[in-house]
Amino acid sequence: MINRKIDTYISNYYATNRNALLITGARQIGKTYSIRKFGKTFKNFIEINFLETPKAVSLFKEAESSSDILLRLSALTAKPLIKNETLIFFDEVQVCPEIVTAIKFLVDEGSYRYILSGSLLGVELNDLRSEPVGYMGVKDMYPMDFEEFISYIGISKQVIDSLRYSWENRVPVDNFIHSKIMELFRLYLVVGGMPAVVAKYGESNNLQEVMAVQQDIINLYKRDISQYDLNSKLNLNEIFNLIPSELNAKNKRFIFKSLNENAKYERFQNSFLWLKNAGVALPVYNVEEPKVPLLLSRSRNLFKLFQCDVGLLAAQYAEGIQLRIINGDKSINFGSIFENAVAQELVAHSFDVYYYNSKKRGEIDFVIELNGKVIPIEVKSGKDYEVHRALSNIMDCSEYELPQAIILNNNNLKLEGKYLYAPIYMVMFIEKKNDTPSFYRVDLSGLT
Repeated sequence: MINRKIDTYISNYYATNRNALLITGARQIGKTYSIRKFGKTFKNFIEINFLETPKAVSLFKEAESSSDILLRLSALTAKPLIKNETLIFFDEVQVCPEIVTAIKFLVDEGSYRYILSGSLLGVELNDLRSEPVGYMGVKDMYPMDFEEFISYIGISKQVIDSLRYSWENRVPVDNFIHSKIMELFRLYLVVGGMPAVVAKYGESNNLQEVMAVQQDIINLYKRDISQYDLNSKLNLNEIFNLIPSELNAKNKRFIFKSLNENAKYERFQNSFLWLKNAGVALPVYNVEEPKVPLLLSRSRNLFKLFQCDVGLLAAQYAEGIQLRIINGDKSINFGSIFENAVAQELVAHSFDVYYYNSKKRGEIDFVIELNGKVIPIEVKSGKDYEVHRALSNIMDCSEYELPQAIILNNNNLKLEGKYLYAPIYMVMFIEKKNDTPSFYRVDLSGLT
């Protein structure tokens, strides 16, 4: 069984409030699987998929009240609606946006619990996220991260805890364990985090079968692109197909002239946003200064465009590269694949991810905000991982006062002053800590 971190999130969410929850994200990342798993904890679980049941769309479009919706729902399903013991799951809600608008009335009515899911393949959900404020939470979901992957493969919690101890205490990992986890990380670069692909690897260990499932998902994305954005489908397909080659270029930045000689960001802006909102691609924008808040120095039209899943990226490269990656073949350039894995892990951990580039100081692969500070992150796939001129330039700059830099590489952990050299798999431990107080009371003494 595939266990996901979002399973705990969903369970905790429904234990603490009566609101609905919308799970969003790209297709094939396991949203429906996790929701059905949670549905088993209820006495009654009802699922309405608006793609598979088109008549449900017209039924709910014509509904005028919560009681009308529930009446129509009872006509659609053979299962009874049991008050306080039923979870109702609306799937692919981008096909029926009216149900998202109506969810506040259903929550207000209070007889049942509601959970929704949307694939975001299109921009239909963007304007709806804010409509049921106070009645519906929204949680973005991503492919399996590295910790979820190795847990499924069979790495015990004890081993993962020992890795976390090494990370938190800045001490090297046992060499045997380090070697094995690096081998698994290289496997993750090839398999990725799409649950269907991971399950296929688990049952077969056959990379050809793994690649066949990955190609099916890539083709599904391309079909969805042509279906959901008829006006821009040529641009979208071209951008999507260019992701591997653009990441493999020297500076990895997306170059508009790769689309055509006269291409400008303004013309293709909606296509890039569409791919981002669909969860298919991850744009990482340039910042001009590594200062908090990073958003203020973000460059709107300079960005790297990563694939949503590193396994899909590897599948888009030349066939035969998979075994060479797993074996650590030093004759191939791992740079783009390593960076894609780091980007998707950081995004899955709820970071707003940027990169830094300056003609004066050079380029840093990633910068994030962690505990109120900017942390630069370099990703090194080769043996010269201790050579990082651009990183040294900004670390030595007193204007920025950066507390630490992280260099993710193939070797074991070591700390040298402000430079933390960590195995690349330890990106799974770069997480936000919620230290913000939940309550704050103003002292009004002397004013009342």
